[in-house]
Amino acid sequence: MSQASQNQHPSVSVEVKGLRKSFGSVEVLHGIDLNIKAREVFVIMGPSGSGKSVLLKHLIGLETPNSGDVLIDGHSIQAEDMLERYRLAMVFQSGGLLNSLTVAENVGLYLTEHRLMPQKDIDRLVTEKLEALGLKGQENRMPEALSGGMKKRVAIARALVIDPQVILYDEPTSELDPLIAVTIGQEIKRLNQENDVTSIVVTHDRDLAFGIADRIALMYDGKVLEVGTPKELQQSKNEQVQKFLNASFKF
Repeated sequence: MSQASQNQHPSVSVEVKGLRKSFGSVEVLHGIDLNIKAREVFVIMGPSGSGKSVLLKHLIGLETPNSGDVLIDGHSIQAEDMLERYRLAMVFQSGGLLNSLTVAENVGLYLTEHRLMPQKDIDRLVTEKLEALGLKGQENRMPEALSGGMKKRVAIARALVIDPQVILYDEPTSELDPLIAVTIGQEIKRLNQENDVTSIVVTHDRDLAFGIADRIALMYDGKVLEVGTPKELQQSKNEQVQKFLNASFKF
């Protein structure tokens, strides 16, 4: 039986409808509309300051919009029972590991804090997820002893351990060398295929986006310029899309 078929919480669709957000007099998101399919690797890409991170915070319920909504399988993320109804996990840009805890303690923290299962079952699940990410035998190491790529993989293991329906990745390859960045991208794609999960990746890394995405939304100045497959974006007639995709050093 595949790992996906064992998942007790099947993946879900995510819809963004007319999302607007202002900070003071500055509007950061200008009516965002997106439809993200269940089990899709959906990449939100764009230059710095385009609104990607603000949108990501709305997708996981960390920000409240001025208008519009985010729907998980048709249900508003602002509903009181959303955390009970659906499982969403976030892989933070920095990894977000607690330096005072071991790798195993970091990965199992949510399960331990909420006493969701006996400790022996938590330990077994933590070991399983770490092994799946090539981190066998790293359970007792401290985060400060890990490389940047290993920290990212521990953070992904921590997301997987709660059996999520949606995983959101915030700049997963930032501060990584190109070879490690490719490895992390491969892990995101593999885990999406092996687990019944919807993956949403926010990045400005063009190589990552075109390497793993089923579809890409390109943002600019708080708006979605275009949504499509990597091939469709490469063939886009939109001048701003082509300017971002083909940016390079010219001397």
